[in-house]
Amino acid sequence: MQVINDLFDYGLKIVQDKDYFKFSLDSLLLSEFVEIEKSDKRLLDLCSGNAPLPLIVGKNHNIEITGVEVQKEIYDLAIKSIEINKLSNIHILNSNAKDLKNYFPGNNFDIITCNPPFFKYNQTSLINESKIKAIARHELTITLEEIFNVTKYLLKDNGKFYLVHRPERLEEIIRLANQYNLHPKKIIFISSNIEKPAHMVLLKMVKNAQIGVKVKSMIINREIKTYQNIFKEVET
Repeated sequence: MQVINDLFDYGLKIVQDKDYFKFSLDSLLLSEFVEIEKSDKRLLDLCSGNAPLPLIVGKNHNIEITGVEVQKEIYDLAIKSIEINKLSNIHILNSNAKDLKNYFPGNNFDIITCNPPFFKYNQTSLINESKIKAIARHELTITLEEIFNVTKYLLKDNGKFYLVHRPERLEEIIRLANQYNLHPKKIIFISSNIEKPAHMVLLKMVKNAQIGVKVKSMIINREIKTYQNIFKEVET
């Protein structure tokens, strides 16, 4: 059943379906992690879901945003959310992100963001009975390497790639980042408690940049009243 919810405290509405995944903390933090400069004109959001990141970034910045969502059911929710919020600078494409080379020329975007499926898929994987949830969770339609491949192609030189993922896959992320010349410049580990290990990692990578990375850690829990500007105090 479809519902219209507040997108936390951003002054936005988001259309969701109780049978599917709702927007998550991952998406909110990735939205806040993105740095928009005056020279940035085009942003591409891969694995866009029902478009929480395009909505948040699109409301606060004068930048053209293209979101990409492979699942038609979720894409339809994103379209409705954009229409409700009357944000004309956002466009959503119903496509697999790995096929975007057929839609756009190379070196086309200033910023690419991605909140991808976190889990690899193999024959022993425990897959949710819901196909929609399974595709959102597991790499059934796109792999992490395919995301890096298309990002390298579409991102301009010195363009920025923002990714949220699980710390357990950080070694693989770093290997792929170096392989595709998307060099990490900032890494932030997120945990909910000082006594608990990080459950999330945010990375800022820059295409063909010089080597050098800053690493931080933050404690963020669900009792927080607002996520707006939450990374403002983190060294840039």
